[in-house]
Amino acid sequence: MKKTKYDSWFRKAAQKYNVSESLLKGIAKAESNFNAKSVSSAGAMGVMQLMPATAKSLGVTDPYDAGQNIMGGAKCISQKLKEFNGDERMALAAYNAGSGAVKRYGGIPSYCKSYVNKVQSYKKAYETAGAV
Repeated sequence: MKKTKYDSWFRKAAQKYNVSESLLKGIAKAESNFNAKSVSSAGAMGVMQLMPATAKSLGVTDPYDAGQNIMGGAKCISQKLKEFNGDERMALAAYNAGSGAVKRYGGIPSYCKSYVNKVQSYKKAYETAGAV
């Protein structure tokens, strides 16, 4: 997969929050296809599709600023990875549906499985292509 115009932000965020750059790119590809102006039907915003309350809690003051949004998304997935003891699939499900939903379900909710698989597929493609 080709490089993105936000590669420097993905690199900075990956280093700051100790997460895989290819994982961050996989999330961004699945969430918004790297569109900083993207808004979901649920109200999630920007490259990493942060919900307004989540963005605020992560210190993101302008969710449409790609750098802030990527840093916020990296912080969020870093927190989810810690919460779920490094289990990437569970962390991705929590990123997508919220930690509460994952805990209530006792694992990855069925409605999150395609999202988790898609992100991991993109992540692998970025790793394999040597784009990161």
